[in-house]
Amino acid sequence: MENIAQITFKDIDHSDAIEARINERIDKLDKMFDLVLGCKVWIQAPHRRHKKGTHYIIDIEVLTPLGTLSVDREPGDVNAHEDIYVTIRDAFNAMERQLRKQKEQSSGRPEESLSPLQGTVERLEPKKDCGHIATTDGRLIYFHRNAVIDESFDELKVGDAVSLVVDREGAEDGPHASTVRPISKHRFVNQP
Repeated sequence: MENIAQITFKDIDHSDAIEARINERIDKLDKMFDLVLGCKVWIQAPHRRHKKGTHYIIDIEVLTPLGTLSVDREPGDVNAHEDIYVTIRDAFNAMERQLRKQKEQSSGRPEESLSPLQGTVERLEPKKDCGHIATTDGRLIYFHRNAVIDESFDELKVGDAVSLVVDREGAEDGPHASTVRPISKHRFVNQP
């Protein structure tokens, strides 16, 4: 990211050391996530306390092709944000988590759900050692004989209920089931 970062100091004197640390973290974001188009950072020290130190606030706004992400770090009950470098670390770690989530969603990786994905065997091709599963969310997912656990591939029939784990890694032709487990009709839920 070339000259797209903007750092603003509010209610605090400019510091080259703080600016350098923030630029390091922005560079790290840029290397980790190719989605970063721009970054704005505001450093504030709004409360001057007599008995305790100043609590710093870091606001970050990152522009990506998918929208703008923002983090605002208000000091909580913890006095950790009396240290500007801890405040910077916490704010940028929160931004990394947001960017990681956005990257996973944009790459098509499904979010993990609490209940496993289910479906029914739609088609079997024993000569090719594979088949297809019609999932409850409306997709048709390929699976190979080696993905079937708890029962052998040869015991599956069209219409059997299964739970499955969908994997996109290593699949040139799209998503496939990395794990297929036959389940009883009583455990099958025909809705996403």
